[in-house]
Amino acid sequence: MWKLFKRVFLIINIKTFVITGLAIASTAFCLHFHIKADFPLTLIGTAIVFPIVFSIGGAYKRREVALDKYGSIKAHGRALYFAVSDWLENPPQELKDELKVHLGNLLSSCKHVFSNPVSDLEENEKAVYRSFQDLSKFIKSMRSYGLPSGEASRSNQFLSKMMISFERVKHIYQYRTPRTLRTYSDIFIVVLPVIYGPHFAHNVTSYNYGLEFAVPIMFSVILVALDNIQSHLENPFDQQGEDDVYINDEKFIRNLD
Repeated sequence: MWKLFKRVFLIINIKTFVITGLAIASTAFCLHFHIKADFPLTLIGTAIVFPIVFSIGGAYKRREVALDKYGSIKAHGRALYFAVSDWLENPPQELKDELKVHLGNLLSSCKHVFSNPVSDLEENEKAVYRSFQDLSKFIKSMRSYGLPSGEASRSNQFLSKMMISFERVKHIYQYRTPRTLRTYSDIFIVVLPVIYGPHFAHNVTSYNYGLEFAVPIMFSVILVALDNIQSHLENPFDQQGEDDVYINDEKFIRNLD
């Protein structure tokens, strides 16, 4: 039950109440002064719903790509671990433990990069590339344990694919969906519920007493909820929404064996 309430409060927040209050005030003002008009509701779909749904679709696709590339980093990291445990004859446990440390440092530094502001990216990503460099040196050191050159080259390909995946995820983290479209939606979400006060006042003539403000309330809640859903999908790494990407480095290392 608590999870349900938590999810509800993610899409209904202070912004919902502010805009709902503006819509109610506008409707009450129009009812009091008999200002009525029958505005076309298609304007709502064109001005707000379509741009928000477009943004939600774009943000969701970015999240799915981030999940795919995060999975690629983990898969190639596990492949490196299998290379140590299965391609070498009697590999020492110390070698496996060393690789676990390198992989753990890599995922931990990735989590640190993506969970902090974009302004800190240049400094934070240095730790990620230090981890990649440590893995590169580790692959080179495997030659002294009898790893053939062809298998060492393949291991380097695993590392290269991990770096490519990191860069893809980094660009998703660094760049957002079109900011101008977000600004456009934010403006009209505030303006339209107020402008449509005469429309709400026009339609309440057929409603029972006490239901005059039901439509502006639902109108505002739906629009702001869609906007909040888009906002939570916008950054899949901020750990504020139910659909965020969580990098669990400890679980990954624990499940390697």
